[in-house]
Amino acid sequence: MHPETLTLRQPVYAQRGMVATSQPLAAQAGLAVLRDGGNAVDAAIATAAALTVVEPTSNGIGGDLFALIWKNGELHGLNASGAAPAALTHDALGGQPMPAQGWLPVTVPGAVRGWADLHARFGQLDFPRVLQGAITYAREGYPLSPVLAHNWARAARIYAARNHDFLQHWFETFLPDHFTPAAGAVWASEGHARTLERIAATNGAAFYTGDLADAIHAHAQSSGGLLHGTDLAAHQSEWVTPIHARYGGHDLWEIPPNGQGIAALIALGILDGLDLPDDPHDPAGLHTQIEAMKLGFADAHAHVADPRHADVPVERLLSREHHAHHRARLTERALDPNTPPPSTGGTVYLATADADGTMVSLIQSNYMGFGSGIVVPSTGIALHNRGHNFHADPAHPNGLRPGKRPYHTIIPGFLTRADGTPVGPLGVMGGFMQPQGHLQVTLNMLRYGMNPQAALDAPRWQWTNGFAVEVEHALPAPVARALAARGHDVRVNLDPNAFGRGQIITRDAGTGVYCGGSEPRADGLVAAY
Repeated sequence: MHPETLTLRQPVYAQRGMVATSQPLAAQAGLAVLRDGGNAVDAAIATAAALTVVEPTSNGIGGDLFALIWKNGELHGLNASGAAPAALTHDALGGQPMPAQGWLPVTVPGAVRGWADLHARFGQLDFPRVLQGAITYAREGYPLSPVLAHNWARAARIYAARNHDFLQHWFETFLPDHFTPAAGAVWASEGHARTLERIAATNGAAFYTGDLADAIHAHAQSSGGLLHGTDLAAHQSEWVTPIHARYGGHDLWEIPPNGQGIAALIALGILDGLDLPDDPHDPAGLHTQIEAMKLGFADAHAHVADPRHADVPVERLLSREHHAHHRARLTERALDPNTPPPSTGGTVYLATADADGTMVSLIQSNYMGFGSGIVVPSTGIALHNRGHNFHADPAHPNGLRPGKRPYHTIIPGFLTRADGTPVGPLGVMGGFMQPQGHLQVTLNMLRYGMNPQAALDAPRWQWTNGFAVEVEHALPAPVARALAARGHDVRVNLDPNAFGRGQIITRDAGTGVYCGGSEPRADGLVAAY
């Protein structure tokens, strides 16, 4: 291991169970379920539900979810993302671009149905027990952790400056009287607790066909929203076949489109045919990774869409011939991929594992921070703004259409060995940083031999647009200068939030011992026993 990857934070080892996520209280909620006899799926749901309470700056009850589950020697994929309401058409936009906030970008929230479907297929404990930790945190309150408090305060400043009428219920819920977001400040939400109790009591049905659905529908009707009760009632999750690319005797697995995980797989497939330098900071190696990632993004931006409404050529994009074609385009100079610049978003990611070898990679999001800014009164339901990711051109594969899922940024990852045995879950959250993070931590482990914690600690880069590449301040200056000499417009970004936040759990094939790492750029924790 190279000295630059060493850190004061060490990886965590355990045998019986492990939960890794970006907020310590949520990790503990998942661990409590494992200790009570639940499995890794129960723990993942418990952690995900708790995160809607203890990290609402990045996800909520009104968001979407994707998951990869390793169970009984097989990898299962769940797409729990929602579609555009029936009334959300191009005409409804009035000739204007899709806004980032308000009712227009709100698509059907899929996370709650995702929890219920995961539990119905793989859960072990009663559903109310699984959600109890989240309910307790919501009702009794909890103290904000430092990174959470920073992001909460930033959202409060932004929303105060915008002064939109639709933000009224956001302020009532997330900035109530006598509460100022700061590390150690205590926040509680009785409405959030009651909503989680209704979800627990009905296995999520209340959110789609019951009293919670009625509340969402009523608020939309009274405030100009297009989301209708019939949209909620029609929503279903989809069990999907994961897709993969091979590198160094391993396979990286992702959820197929409408998610952007295929971008990471294309980049990895390009690199699999190349001999990267032994030093993870070698400028030639970093240059090649960045160029491969640009080509992965160009393909994703051109093709990724809801496969129920568009032809997405997944097999061709993941073929050896396609990767070889891209490989031949690489030179020692930076290229402009001529694809739209990525935007930003907010997401939570978690990984869980149990004593029986079941492992879960789960990601959940409201997209841009708190999402749309729409909060259903007295419920704690903050609705996401995923519709913002529809393409402006209706003829594009990802063009807006009622009942269609948008291009999705959130992607859970999972590693297996070429012989089919599992390595474990990985993920790096944060908008369009996610496939770039997947590529980097995967290479850190497979090519550079780093343990999960070191793989997460290593300095990151991020392609942002054209020739522009952001790097963290920990990347050595001579390396940054060498990248600039190859034609990259290199900028140092001092905001750690810009480079994503990840979690990794790996399992030793011989002993079954788990090794976990948690993101140093967040409040994260690996809870284990």
